[in-house]
Amino acid sequence: MRIDHHLLPETSLGSQRRLTSLHFGTPGARPKVYIQASLHADELPGMLVAHHLRQQLQQAEQAAAVHGEVVLVPVANPIGLAQRVDHRPMGRFELGSSENFNRHYPDLAAWAWERVGDALDGDAQANVARVRAAVLQALADASACDELQGLRRTLLRLAVDADVVLDLHCDSEAVVHLYSETACWPTLEPLAAWLQAQTVLVADYGAGGQPFDEQLSGLWSQLRARLQQAGRPLPLPQACASATVELRGEADVSHELARHDARAILAYLRELGVLDGDPGPRPPPRCHPTPLAGTEMLRAPHPGVIVFSQAVGAVLQPGEVVAEIIDPLTERSTPLRTAHGGTLYARSRERYAIAGLEVAKVAGRAPIRSGPLLSA
Repeated sequence: MRIDHHLLPETSLGSQRRLTSLHFGTPGARPKVYIQASLHADELPGMLVAHHLRQQLQQAEQAAAVHGEVVLVPVANPIGLAQRVDHRPMGRFELGSSENFNRHYPDLAAWAWERVGDALDGDAQANVARVRAAVLQALADASACDELQGLRRTLLRLAVDADVVLDLHCDSEAVVHLYSETACWPTLEPLAAWLQAQTVLVADYGAGGQPFDEQLSGLWSQLRARLQQAGRPLPLPQACASATVELRGEADVSHELARHDARAILAYLRELGVLDGDPGPRPPPRCHPTPLAGTEMLRAPHPGVIVFSQAVGAVLQPGEVVAEIIDPLTERSTPLRTAHGGTLYARSRERYAIAGLEVAKVAGRAPIRSGPLLSA
């Protein structure tokens, strides 16, 4: 195992942070898999999964069982991890800019198009190599004036030439679920089965906010779109399958769950050929992909106490009550019902709602929304 430390730009005098990456296998070997944890720094299940993955990957490397390359970043956001306000962690938004740590990543396809768009030809593998080299160089050339920009550039440099990228997150209270671009699903389908994900949400590029995982897979889908628009339908594979992997809820931090998830990811790496060994029989999937645009957001129409009547993972019929919002001052009680039905895959950890609070998310089979599909 090689350990690299990447210094981030110094935003304030006398204070400089670093990002640490762990490298297994042979640099440049294929397939390359990049895994990072806790980009939203207060979402900790992935950090514990990374701890268990590290141990297993070290053993595999000692046994010469790593055939590809694995890059593991156990703490993807040292900035957010240090942010606390009134004794509470603030790991989703950078306090200096109010920017979400998982938004505003650069349009890599635009960079690649500008640098090598004219050089792409009929050789698919040569095209992949050209694009990867161009984007790596663009990231090396890009300046970062503060630590947030530096963090984004560093994470992309580590991940941009990977065949598979797993960004480990969690929701408030949730079942295991995945977000990905539609073009990535064939590669990610085994992962969903191994993790026993109960919801998989897919969308074409442009779900909103330019998150980390979408920019990496979108590099390839958007370059293909640019080629089509230019009347040049050249071969360009989907050379990166990336996913946001939501490992249940914020409080689901235990060795039992983390070992389960680490074993699932290792079995997936064996299927990919990154690790030697037989993964064993793949478990049957617990769900089929549904459109991200089919997610129904249930919001509180007025303030009050939240009383849930359904557990996460429940499969709901249209009209079923998910929760009540109770105002003890007026005795007003409002049921929140799902209009379309589907799987209740996430809900709020809060038990007091201000008006408009996002209380629950239900994954339906048919699109019901348009425009930006991701929350802030």
